Amino acid sequence: MIVMANEVKTKGVSLFDKLFEKAEEVIINVRGKNKYVVIDMERYKELRAMELDKAYDNAMADIKAGRYTTDVDAHLREIHELANEL
Repeated sequence: MIVMANEVKTKGVSLFDKLFEKAEEVIINVRGKNKYVVIDMERYKELRAMELDKAYDNAMADIKAGRYTTDVDAHLREIHELANEL
């Protein structure tokens, strides 16, 4: 379901209760472009848990494949290099 930003502005967050009766997510359209997605807290928690599970699985795969270091200084240098690339 898509709602215009102006409607959210005028009706406030109470608008979402009504919209969530019809849809699990609400897309907020700003100046003709879909810009934000609003979901209820329970759905957010589910998605966040899945994201964390995936990160854990990736970390375990890296460990099994030997893609890790126990050298703290080398690890910190790598983090700083990655930060500088941003």
